[in-house]
Amino acid sequence: MSTDNNAGVMLTTTLADIYTAPAGGAKISLIQVANTHAENEVDVTVVWSNASASNLEIPFCSNSPVAVGDGLSVQAGGMILKPGDKIRARASAASNAAITVAVIEG
Repeated sequence: MSTDNNAGVMLTTTLADIYTAPAGGAKISLIQVANTHAENEVDVTVVWSNASASNLEIPFCSNSPVAVGDGLSVQAGGMILKPGDKIRARASAASNAAITVAVIEG
């Protein structure tokens, strides 16, 4: 049976785990990043950490600019995550961007 799940956090300047696929794996529905700062553009990096390849990090986007009051849809919908695979992300300035990841688990 499939289960919908979401993860969301404010990004820091350090690449951090946002979502880890469970034992049954997961399919990404959406990855969205929003600039939450009122005055400055923020650059974001979002990567897939491939558990079956020694956690090799493959970027979905790298230092992609997000304008004030804007968002970025990361093109990853439909990608299958195997158990232990992770979505990781960071921003150029702490607390200037929020990320939301929606998945279907199982």
